[in-house]
Amino acid sequence: MKKRRLLIRSVILLVLGGAIFYTFYTNFIASKELVGKGSKAPDFMLTDMNGKTHQLSDYKGKGVFLNFWGTWCEPCKREMPYLDRQYEHYRSQGVEVLSVNISESNITVQNFIDQYQLSFPVMIDKDRQVLDAYGVNPLPTSFLIDKTGKVVKVYSGQLTERMTAQFMEQIKP
Repeated sequence: MKKRRLLIRSVILLVLGGAIFYTFYTNFIASKELVGKGSKAPDFMLTDMNGKTHQLSDYKGKGVFLNFWGTWCEPCKREMPYLDRQYEHYRSQGVEVLSVNISESNITVQNFIDQYQLSFPVMIDKDRQVLDAYGVNPLPTSFLIDKTGKVVKVYSGQLTERMTAQFMEQIKP
């Protein structure tokens, strides 16, 4: 009986030890392929709140300002008016804004769009696949993608209107 208990406890300890090792390895040791400056932007396809499908590769030849955000994120709320005003200015110059919300409900996102009167495409990454592909953390995070599909800059944190204009100028084709 004692040997059996010892065996069961040993197996449990081994499983727990393996789980702890795996957690540390995946979070701290394993190399994470993050999208950075100079890398090719991963292609994705998402549907916006109006039902239109957007695939990043369809924007080849244009500059793309890819912004990840959440309605609960205060810096995201503050930068949205800047992003919208600059989009209105740079859209005719070949710069597109693709805004990706992180897995919130359609109603919540639509209320946010209405509140801020956003004119650029807003998509919801329901299963966080695009978020994971880009290695986004924290929110807001923006990727500046040039006309060839290469990442020119990655910026995490709240944008100012001046920064937004400078970034759009950088990716203007």
